[in-house]
Amino acid sequence: MDFRAGDSWGIFAFLCAALWNLPAVPALNSTDEAGAGQSIQKTYDLTRYLEHQLRTLAGTYLNYLGPPFNEPDFNPPRMTRAEMVPSATVDFELWRSLNDNARLAANYRAYTHLLCYLRGMDGQVAKADLRKSLGHFCSSLQGLVVSIAGVMSSLGYPLPGSLGSTDPAWAHGLGPVSPHNDFLKKMDDFWLLKELQTWLWRSAKDFNRLKKKVPPAAVTLSLEAQGF
Repeated sequence: MDFRAGDSWGIFAFLCAALWNLPAVPALNSTDEAGAGQSIQKTYDLTRYLEHQLRTLAGTYLNYLGPPFNEPDFNPPRMTRAEMVPSATVDFELWRSLNDNARLAANYRAYTHLLCYLRGMDGQVAKADLRKSLGHFCSSLQGLVVSIAGVMSSLGYPLPGSLGSTDPAWAHGLGPVSPHNDFLKKMDDFWLLKELQTWLWRSAKDFNRLKKKVPPAAVTLSLEAQGF
């Protein structure tokens, strides 16, 4: 074909501009999706790690509390003080009916509270090795809270508002030590560990479902016709 110099330059410039602008919008969409998927996978892995970590920690801690708390069939009714611990006892169908944003927000709130309670428990343990294990678990749980916040951000969800006071009553002491207060304190610790186990079990299922919606390696490139 016989193109004139002006026509050749115009076509060249057009192709350069097209190649330069072509990946701009799809690349952002793909990066966002892949970033969200990676964040979800990381959070799922962390919940499974914490589940495994808590099984060992709970057994050690309940032995530290002694009978009846370390007995396999011990299943006391939930007491008024223990009701301050965020409960994972929610109807399964009701929980599944919530949208992703609502479940993520509930997880974020719960672990923020549970972490505060766990730190209060950590400060009153006499055994140094158990305190060290609790401290390590608290650090991992703090990582989970940050990770959930990252998932919400990557999906475009706002973090929940102010959680109000998260200071557990027992973090500030129970007044004069008495057998009654000591038993209530142990009951609080028992329920804290029990609820943590249930929350982590359910969170692992939540993030497993969520990561199937947004796979870590998802890179979807969809180009719309622009009249070419």
